[in-house]
Amino acid sequence: MIKKEMIAMLLAGGQGSRLGVLTARMAKPAVSFGGKYRIIDFPLSNCINSGVDTVGVLTQYQPLRLNSHIGIGIPWDLDRNVGGVTVLPPYEKMKGTQWYTGTANAIYQNMEYMQDYHPDYVLILSGDHIYKMDYEQMLDFHKKSHADVTIAVMPVPWEEARRFGIMITDENGRIVDFEEKPETPRSNLASMGIYIFSMDVLKRALTENASQSGLDFGKHVIPWCRDRGCQLYAWQFDGYWKDVGTLTSYWQANMELIDIVPEFNLYEEYWKIYTNNRPQPPQYFGRESEVERSIIGEGCEIYGSVIHSIIGCGVTVGEGTVIRDSILMNDDVIGSGCTLEKVIAAEGVQIGNNVRLGAFPEKENETGPQIYRDELVTIGEESVIPDGVTVGKNVMIYGRTTPEDYPDGILDSGRTLVKS
Repeated sequence: MIKKEMIAMLLAGGQGSRLGVLTARMAKPAVSFGGKYRIIDFPLSNCINSGVDTVGVLTQYQPLRLNSHIGIGIPWDLDRNVGGVTVLPPYEKMKGTQWYTGTANAIYQNMEYMQDYHPDYVLILSGDHIYKMDYEQMLDFHKKSHADVTIAVMPVPWEEARRFGIMITDENGRIVDFEEKPETPRSNLASMGIYIFSMDVLKRALTENASQSGLDFGKHVIPWCRDRGCQLYAWQFDGYWKDVGTLTSYWQANMELIDIVPEFNLYEEYWKIYTNNRPQPPQYFGRESEVERSIIGEGCEIYGSVIHSIIGCGVTVGEGTVIRDSILMNDDVIGSGCTLEKVIAAEGVQIGNNVRLGAFPEKENETGPQIYRDELVTIGEESVIPDGVTVGKNVMIYGRTTPEDYPDGILDSGRTLVKS
């Protein structure tokens, strides 16, 4: 019989609609981050660094890029004969095909996978957060507390507490009450969406709530456990944790990597972040190039200036071009004489010569004001921008655009331009 003390179930099927065009062709956990990583690299690396060597990755929305990136788990040492990493998409059953309709529903549909390993404990994770966490410490707390469910929490500013599931605890960390996005919070201890369940409790909670529409941990499973008298405990995390669920938070998290003293350090030897990168040649910097406080990926050719920016692998920056406060993902090509300010360019973008992005006074975006905001210019994957155009702030561009799409060579602030 195969026996594992704890296995991890990693929820990675979300669309991530608040990242706008960045997730048009891939799930949020597959989005590039920090020049060479993808978002899912962080929880996967946390697992192997914590000694968790059996991970089920639950995928659904646009899984191709994510599946290809994970492969058989070699970069994370998860290519195991017993355990390792397993991708778990929805599948056809005798009673028909059912999509994952909620976080807990996705786990419930993979009960057989979990039971194959006879775990004492199950770690539930989200695939779209940036952080480093030793799950073994959380498990030690769970066992010491004789908990049925342990929820990782961290303090958040009181004015933001209404956006989270909030825990009210006693002096021992036992959860005495739980509020899902309360209007008037009684605590600022927010759930991080990271749970450890004792397996028997998880099985019973999921089975008895299986008929709930959109079965969710925060809305259904945790309240059910509380109402049944289960021992719920909060484990307080005091490190860096970032939910990169919006374009603004995604941009901020990347910019924090290049602070003078970064709050989140990618260069620690004792807690490495692993990823699956294709082989790349060395970086090349031209005679007139300038780089200041930036991360430059492998295989880049830099002939212009890069200031306080994140540049992915295989990117070319032309002569006389100035890139500032921007994120360029893998294989982008930027022409000569360009100016890019607060730009997020997805993979494979081509920008012509003498292009200016991030000009003009700010205006609200016409199609997605809650998504495309804070002066960012967002460019979708494999988009093309022709020579000599000037683009404003809070703009989204997606597709192979031509000069005719820019009257008088201008795309004003707040505009959305989508081409096939």
